[in-house]
Amino acid sequence: MSTAKKISVRSASQMATSEPAQPELKAMLQEIGKAVNGKNDIIYKVLLAILAGGHILLEDMPGVGKTTLALALSKTMSLSCKRIQFTPDVLPTDVVGFNMYHKETDSFSFKAGVAFCHLLLADEINRTSSKTQSALLELMEEGAVTIDGITHPLPSPHIVIATQNPITCVGTQKLPESQLDRFLVRLSLGYPDSENEIALLKARQTQNPLDSIRPVIEVNTLLQMRKAVEAVYISDTLYQYIVALTNATRTHTAVRLGISPRGSIALMQMAKASAFAQGRDYLLPDDIVFVLPDVFCHRMILHGTSGSSDESAGIIDEILSTIPLPWTD
Repeated sequence: MSTAKKISVRSASQMATSEPAQPELKAMLQEIGKAVNGKNDIIYKVLLAILAGGHILLEDMPGVGKTTLALALSKTMSLSCKRIQFTPDVLPTDVVGFNMYHKETDSFSFKAGVAFCHLLLADEINRTSSKTQSALLELMEEGAVTIDGITHPLPSPHIVIATQNPITCVGTQKLPESQLDRFLVRLSLGYPDSENEIALLKARQTQNPLDSIRPVIEVNTLLQMRKAVEAVYISDTLYQYIVALTNATRTHTAVRLGISPRGSIALMQMAKASAFAQGRDYLLPDDIVFVLPDVFCHRMILHGTSGSSDESAGIIDEILSTIPLPWTD
C-alpha cells in the first residue's frame, strides 16, 4: 500500500456494501437491473465472483430469473454466451465436444461443444448424469478440454453459471461435495417482492427488457479488472483471520466436513474482489465478513441435519461471533 493504515472494526464495517464505488460496476448493476428487478445485492455478488475469476452456483426454484440474469450479464460485459439444459440424456460430448471422422479425407476434425464460450449457463445441473457433471467439473478447473490427447483451450475469460433446483424438486439429485467445492459461491435469487413483481409484469407488456440492455465493458476490460483484483494488498493479520475462520469450521462440533484450503483461497479471492469494487487496493476485515456466508455455506457438511443454507449460515454467524475482527495495518 502507498500509505500505512490502521483501521478499526467500527470504521471497516462501513466499507464493504452492495453499493460499488467502481463506475463500471455501477453501470452494470443499472443495466442488469432493467431485466432482473430488485436483486441488486445478489447481482453484485455475482459480479464479484466473476471479477474473482470463479464460477457461480445459483440454487433456486424454476422461473425466478436465473437465465435472464446470465443473459443480461453476458450483454453488459460483451461476452459470448451459451446455455445448455441438463437432462439425464445429455452426454459429456455435448458439453466438451468430440472429434468427427471424415471418410472422404480419412481425417478427423474437432467439433466444439457448448462450453466453448465466455459465459456458459449450465441449467439444472443436478438433473444430469455423473459423467456429464464430471466433464463440466473438469473444464471449470482446467480452463480447457482434452479430446483424444489434444488439448483445446476455452475462451478467456471462461465463466460457468450453473443452476440447481432444490433437492425436493422431482428428478433432482444432490451434487457431490467435491463438485460443490469447485463453485466459488452459492447464491439464491429467490422470489421477487410484490412491488418488483408488478414492475416485472409491466416491463414485459410490450418488449423483452433484455433487448434494452447495452454493453458496459469489453472483454479486455474485464480481464484488466481481474488483474487489479489480483493486485489487492492483504496484510498478514488478515491472512491469519482467514485461516482462523477456516479452522473454526473444521473444529466446530456441528460440522462433519469443514472448509478445505480451496475454500480459504475462494474466500480470499472474493474478499479481494469486494475491496476492488469499493475502490480500494487493500483488504479490510469487513470485505471478508461480507462474502463469507456465500463462500463457506455450500462447502460445509453438517452432522445429522439437512444441511440447509439456514443451518450453515447459523454456524457461520456463531463462528464470526467467537473470532474477533482484527485490526489491520
